[in-house]
Amino acid sequence: VHQSKLDFFCKLGYGKQDICKVLENLGQEALEDDVLKELIRMGSKPQALESQAQPSPLKLVARGSCSALPESKWLGEDESDSPDYLRPIVIDGSNVAMSHGNKEVFSCWGIQLAVDWFRERGHTYIKVFVPLWRKEPPRQDSPIADQHILEELEKQSILVYTPSRKVKGKRVVCYDDRYIVKVAYEKDGVIVSNDHYRDLQNENPEWKWFIEQRLLMYSFVSNRFMPPDDPLGRHGPTLNNFLSKKPVLPEPKWQPCPYGKKCTYGNKCKYYHPERPHQAQLSVADELRAKIKVPLTPGREEEQHNRSP
Repeated sequence: VHQSKLDFFCKLGYGKQDICKVLENLGQEALEDDVLKELIRMGSKPQALESQAQPSPLKLVARGSCSALPESKWLGEDESDSPDYLRPIVIDGSNVAMSHGNKEVFSCWGIQLAVDWFRERGHTYIKVFVPLWRKEPPRQDSPIADQHILEELEKQSILVYTPSRKVKGKRVVCYDDRYIVKVAYEKDGVIVSNDHYRDLQNENPEWKWFIEQRLLMYSFVSNRFMPPDDPLGRHGPTLNNFLSKKPVLPEPKWQPCPYGKKCTYGNKCKYYHPERPHQAQLSVADELRAKIKVPLTPGREEEQHNRSP
C-alpha cells in the first residue's frame, strides 16, 4: 500500500521525501485526498509547476551573432528545401561553355552562370568536368574567354579536369562524357548538358535509362542560365521535383461530372461527384438497394450463414 501511494504521488510530480513525511504523520492507511491536502498544506509543489514558476535562465549570445538556436528552423521552412533533399549536379563544362559562346568561343562565364544558378537553389554537390587541355593558352582554332574562371572554380573544388597528354606531339584526350555520366549515375544526380550521349546509351542499358530520365537541358537568354520548367515534357515532373530526391506530388484536380446527379455510371464514372465527397461511388443499383434496404434472398442468406464462422 505504501509503495502504491508513493508511486501515485510521484506520478503527480511530488517529491519522495515530502510524500514519506506525510505518510508517517497520517499513517499508511490514510486516504489519498487527505495525503494530497497535507502535501498542499506543507507547501509542496509538483516539479512541473516549480519549473514553470522558475524563469528560464538567460543565455549569453555573442555580439553580432544570431540569437536563434542552430537546431531551430525558420518559420515556414520545409525539410524538402534543405540541401540533403536536392540531387547532386554534374555539369558538362565543354557543352555549357560552347553553348554560351555560340559554338564559336569556349566561354567560361557560361559555366559560372550555371554554377551560380544551382548554388542559389541550395545544391551543395556541384561538379563541372572540363578537359585538361583547356588550361593551355588559347589558340586561334580554339579561343577561350575568361579562362581565369576555371582556376577559381578549381580552387573551390567544383571544377574537375579530365586527363589528357601529348604523345609525339599529338594530344591524347580521354573521353570526358564517360566521366560525366559515370559520376552522375553513381551519385544518383542530374546531368546538365544539351548532349544526348547516344554512344554511351548504346554502351550501357542502365546508362540509357539514366540519361533519358536525368538529363537536364538548358538555354542561355541574355547571359541568363534558364533550364526548362518541364525537363521531361509537359506531362512529366516539374523542375523542382526533377531536382529533388523526394518530389512533392501535386493534389489531383478532379473534373466535375457534366451529368451531375443524373449520372448513371456509378463507381465507373471517372469524373468527380460533389454530392458524395465522403462516400464511395456506388453503382445506381447498389445505391437503390442501400436506400430501400432490400433483404437478401433465402439462398443467399443460407450461403452467408454457412460462410460465417
